[in-house]
Amino acid sequence: MSATTITKAPPAGTAAGPQEGPAGVIIFALAFTGVIAAGMQSLIVPLLGQLPSLLGTTGAGAAWAVTVTPLVSAVAIPTAGRLGDMLGKKPLILVSLVPLVVGSIVCALATSLPAMIVGRGLQGLGMGIIPLGIALMREILPSQRLSSAVAAMSASMGVGGALALPFAAAIAQATTWRAMFWAFTGLSAIGIVLIWRLAPAGRQGDPSSRFDPLGAVLLAGGLLPLLIAISQGSTWGWASPMELACLVAAAVLLILWVWQEMRVAQPLINLRSLANRTCSLTNVASAFVAFAMYAQSLVLPQLFQLPAATGYGQGFSMLVMAFWYLPAGIAMMAVAPLGARLTRARGPKATLVVSSLIMAAGYAVAPVLIPHAWGLTLIAIIVNIGTGMGYGAIPILIMGSVPAGETAAANSLNSLLRNIGTSAGAAIIGLVLAQAGTTLGGHAVPSLPDFNIALAIGCVASLVAAAIAAALPKSR
Repeated sequence: MSATTITKAPPAGTAAGPQEGPAGVIIFALAFTGVIAAGMQSLIVPLLGQLPSLLGTTGAGAAWAVTVTPLVSAVAIPTAGRLGDMLGKKPLILVSLVPLVVGSIVCALATSLPAMIVGRGLQGLGMGIIPLGIALMREILPSQRLSSAVAAMSASMGVGGALALPFAAAIAQATTWRAMFWAFTGLSAIGIVLIWRLAPAGRQGDPSSRFDPLGAVLLAGGLLPLLIAISQGSTWGWASPMELACLVAAAVLLILWVWQEMRVAQPLINLRSLANRTCSLTNVASAFVAFAMYAQSLVLPQLFQLPAATGYGQGFSMLVMAFWYLPAGIAMMAVAPLGARLTRARGPKATLVVSSLIMAAGYAVAPVLIPHAWGLTLIAIIVNIGTGMGYGAIPILIMGSVPAGETAAANSLNSLLRNIGTSAGAAIIGLVLAQAGTTLGGHAVPSLPDFNIALAIGCVASLVAAAIAAALPKSR
């Protein structure tokens, strides 16, 4: 860990806190909270098969314990970003950590589905930590450390999910399922202490700024039916009345939201920044990167766990699968310095192009590697290396295209679009795998061609991201 110390005076209008110290320690504290927040998404995965009996519900009902977290986070992320620009990033990071603690406690004590959904919803309120952390880094770190720090913070999104899965599975298997929620309660509390004690305050908020409550309500009202429609389309039917009603409601409310944001002086998200070519193209490219990343997240776990009798499944338990997947998460964090070095040498545009092509390469070799457990791990490693490098370059491109006072909101918008990208990926890849082209033990399961088609879609999405990134203006 570097011993670089932050000693320079803060820019005008900022207030560096008394906790200034080694940059490496500050980066660790922020990345740690990012890993914890991201880990909340996959924390509950080891319990999916048991939730109906544990909480006295159906499989469809239990699925809402998973879905509610990204739904709430889609609203919380842009709101936290705007408030961070208004009130300061460090206070909002601390505020965002509180519902992670409270939500984990509620889940640990839950005896019914409604209580679990409330707890998981509270956990979703903390998902704004990563864009807030990136924005704080811009304010407090020396320029020569920024690209590597942002890469580490961005990589925490993937690392958190990859580490949380085996960690939670091991705890649940060795003790009880409640213990894993108590463990994350403690980790979230440690995150509060680390940020409070180690992170500088950064730029002070602008007391003259105003929050846009109508914009927040319209955005929430538009996003919730949109994401519900995406996530439930394969269950309801893409042409069902409920699906169409959600899509129409989302379209109407999001159009009203755009109108509101364009007419107010201090919007929740400054949509005028999208007129900047770098900002708009980066946001579109990042949605495709997220889409591509999620393809392997849906395909590979199934290939690890399907019975060996299929000829392409490995027959692993959830816990064993999680440990085979673990190297991919570690690779994402380990490659962050390499991506930062490429960004410093060639610019973030080059890094985003290269990273997208690496993801495409991982998918391109997948048909040859699928029959082997080590091959599945290698696919995940290659795709995660590309994802980690790309996620490190994207915030640099965004921050270079918006004023410093809009950093958190701009990064939050980007995080929101990445969430939409993953949701779209889940819907489309899920639709492909739902075709269930073969039967095993009386149950329909996806065939090998189904999996190859899903991975090919991930490859195409990666190539689209590379093409969009190549169209970006030259960057430093």
